[in-house]
Amino acid sequence: MQYAQQNIKILYVEDDPNLGFVTKDNLERKGLKIMMCTDGETAYETFQKNTFNLCILDVMLPKIDGFTLAQKIRNTNKNIPIIFLSAKSMVEDRLEGFKAGADDYIIKPYSIDELLMKVDIFLKRSVNNTENKQDGEDGIFIIGTYEFNFNDLNLKKENIITNLTLREAELLRIFCQYKNKVVKREVIIEQVWKNEQTYIGRSIDVFVSKLRKYLADDPSIILETVRGYGYKLSIENS
Repeated sequence: MQYAQQNIKILYVEDDPNLGFVTKDNLERKGLKIMMCTDGETAYETFQKNTFNLCILDVMLPKIDGFTLAQKIRNTNKNIPIIFLSAKSMVEDRLEGFKAGADDYIIKPYSIDELLMKVDIFLKRSVNNTENKQDGEDGIFIIGTYEFNFNDLNLKKENIITNLTLREAELLRIFCQYKNKVVKREVIIEQVWKNEQTYIGRSIDVFVSKLRKYLADDPSIILETVRGYGYKLSIENS
């Protein structure tokens, strides 16, 4: 997909100049506007001064590491997609990346074609979420005392608004659509992770844990893990 007419801007952070040049060049060939930084501190300053559609972050960076950078970005913008590119390939590293706010985690050395495909996926979802109406009262779901707005990627309880990442919102929407029913892991993998199955089970657990924290102020909401099968969202007395 070409983006020359869409003014799509990506923050790309990589301290390896050779890898950075190749990746930046391939992204720019698709018509994307790339702002590249080589350390986490400069990257965060750049993020604060500009509006981006996507962040692509290395993990092992000078001054501020990628995990800390992602957390700082998330504190500023809960919705922007974040992709990690890292040589840190242990399961624990990936999970730490998701906890820091990542939507995806790609291991180095990586295929440029795979990265470009992931970029297309996240940019397409972002456009669809802002321009198209979704199922469930125009994308609005009532969960106990919360109002979940999928289009705006947020949860609202009274006057308190919690912003969600794109992947958190997609996962919560599935639970709402299957409310009081068990959602199989396979369904989640197909609809949210698009069958990306590398360590996917534990990745789902990380996101479910986050959703439980977001919904914790209403004890009537139960997001249950059904071992060996999937998950179930239910509201007591409903």
